[in-house]
Amino acid sequence: MSRIAESELIINDRGAIYHLDLRPEEIADTVITVGDPDRVQEVSKHFDSIEVKRQHREFISHTGRIGNKRLTVLSSGIGPDNIDIVINELDALVNIDFETREIKKELKSINIIRIGTSGSLQADIPVDHFVASTHGLGVDNLLNFYRLEQNDEEQQLIHSFITHTQVHGQIGNPYISSGAASLIKHFVKDFHQGITVTCPGFYGPQGRILRLGIKNPNFVNRLTDFRFGQHRITNFEMETSAIYGLGRLLGHNCLAINAIVANRVAKEFSKDGKATVEKLIQKFIQIFSENI
Repeated sequence: MSRIAESELIINDRGAIYHLDLRPEEIADTVITVGDPDRVQEVSKHFDSIEVKRQHREFISHTGRIGNKRLTVLSSGIGPDNIDIVINELDALVNIDFETREIKKELKSINIIRIGTSGSLQADIPVDHFVASTHGLGVDNLLNFYRLEQNDEEQQLIHSFITHTQVHGQIGNPYISSGAASLIKHFVKDFHQGITVTCPGFYGPQGRILRLGIKNPNFVNRLTDFRFGQHRITNFEMETSAIYGLGRLLGHNCLAINAIVANRVAKEFSKDGKATVEKLIQKFIQIFSENI
């Protein structure tokens, strides 16, 4: 195994990885990611005990226990660029020896579960409902920097998506990855399921027009209308495809569950999105305690 240089794997003075400021023993085998740093305590308030609290920049983490089960909640900030940091550093914490700076001979898989907010792209998925993502379809370009291989079905789906949405030449190469079946199976009751599209921004990339015109003004309608066999696009946001793609390459079990706070078809926004997110957190805590 070759040694990873100091410039590539940055470890601070307390032996913690640079951005997350966490040491290997300070994370659990199940990690919840939330975009909003304030949401960390909204999750950890349900813990029976908290062992570790760390903060560096927008990355806040609490590690604790519910009963005898240990878990970590970590704020990622917004967007696939932050997810690139979070997933790579989480993997480094479990699969790289910080003393020798070498990849461990025996690799470990952890559960990485996003609890987020999202916009619905279907009329039958109203605000204040929940979505569990079967797939993350990225128009964010992050995974094009990595060696992600798509199987035949994924290639066909992406080709159909490009043709239907007419995004060819407007963005990088879209990509798709599936969530972990071992986790998704627990999020069926009270959850819609489908493809989540991940965008690299909130306004133009998600078809919002304020003062700037956009190249593909029919993008949202085309996402809503897209079908490939039994698959349809249920929602979009800014993190899922990056989590699923990197998680797949690194061998981790990933899932994204989202509270729907906007419906882009009905042009509606939740009157109390915070309450909806709290219900989603409580639902997750129950499922985690009983099944994960």
